[in-house]
Amino acid sequence: MSGHHADNAGRADTGDARKTAEGLAYLSGFGNEHSSEAVPGALPHGRNSPQRAPLGLYAEQLSGSAFTEPRAHNRRSWLYRIRPSAGHPQFTRADNGALRTAPFTESVPDPNRLRWNPLPDPAPGTDFLAGLWTLGGNGDATQRTGMGIHLYHANSSMRDRVFSDADGELLIVPERGGLLLRTEFGLLHAEPGEVALIPRGVRFRVELLDETARGYVCENYGAPFQLPDLGPIGANGLANARDFRAPVAAYEDVEGPVEVVNKFCGNLWRATYDHSPLDVVAWHGNHVPYVYDLHRFNVIGSISYDHPDPSIFTVLTSPSDTPGLAGVDFVVFAPRWLVGEDTFRPPYFHRNVMSEYMGLIEGAYDAKAEGFVPGGGSLHNMMSAHGPDRETFEKASAAELKPQKIDDGLAFMFETRWPVTATEQAAGASHLQRGYDDVWQGLERHFRN
Repeated sequence: MSGHHADNAGRADTGDARKTAEGLAYLSGFGNEHSSEAVPGALPHGRNSPQRAPLGLYAEQLSGSAFTEPRAHNRRSWLYRIRPSAGHPQFTRADNGALRTAPFTESVPDPNRLRWNPLPDPAPGTDFLAGLWTLGGNGDATQRTGMGIHLYHANSSMRDRVFSDADGELLIVPERGGLLLRTEFGLLHAEPGEVALIPRGVRFRVELLDETARGYVCENYGAPFQLPDLGPIGANGLANARDFRAPVAAYEDVEGPVEVVNKFCGNLWRATYDHSPLDVVAWHGNHVPYVYDLHRFNVIGSISYDHPDPSIFTVLTSPSDTPGLAGVDFVVFAPRWLVGEDTFRPPYFHRNVMSEYMGLIEGAYDAKAEGFVPGGGSLHNMMSAHGPDRETFEKASAAELKPQKIDDGLAFMFETRWPVTATEQAAGASHLQRGYDDVWQGLERHFRN
């Protein structure tokens, strides 16, 4: 499919960026072998690396998995670009800012339940990269295990600089403000209520579509996210593959200094290129960025009794070496009907071998009547007791059980097999709620014998 040439990208204001974002076309499907060219004839036919690539381009493979991984799990794309990625100057260390990476050794895992308000407003001139703030995580990025939990706040587009992450793929969850993501593969538009994924090693730039932007990022060091198996659910349901949208090819033919920032083994490194590295004219493969609208999630639930386990709300999963035990699951609590008979309908009281970080994109969460606000988040580490607050419990226990539509909130969860260690900056943050335990006070004794 043909794309377009964007020679002035990154220099437009938010109005121009929004006009561009709202006019984008996409390729449909999850994990597909897509192909796209911004200029007809840019893709070679019958081979990946001909002696002379079409239109004087350079052929380059980007591998997101080892060559020998099973075909079903292999991720790679072929890029046909104006200059090869190898043509760059030496990288030098850059300031990491508030970005941190596993292993998290500056503090110890905390069994206490923790909850944060949204990040304070950023300083003027803060772009997406400068506005990344690490809450915590687990595993070891150098061993490709575990995940990092970040928040971002920004009030400026990335200008003449590009970012890539060698440590993991980035699942971006906007909560406030739309984003235009310019990637090596083309352009993506992500609004609150949608998520965007940038694969490991893919270069991109973030432009704001509104005056400010805020949201969450899951940095997945482990196996790439995939759609969960459906088992007895059958062939359809949850996140449908056709609703994932990949970009069509779009390239920048821009001369001039561009700062390229690379995250490698936990540190940021920078180099100044004499051209934009977003110069891919055509590509084909399955290691590609994508965007997904969470409102299209096909919720599966109980139509008889009992609240289903939250695993039924899994959008994406990063499998580990143990079947069914995810390195990280991305779970969404989307609008849905509740119809269970003789059922306590909010999420139940729970202790879990998995660790859970929850965020809120819009509205309210049905298990917390107060204190859990859009842009904020909570962390319940493994075996930390949690569940509905007192007000929610009392209201749900006495509610008339008629069909009920939950449509005023959109919450999500990063659920992981390992404990999450909060960073020092998160454990001591001014926006950490000091009295979170109080929401469970006043749960009275009702036992009768």
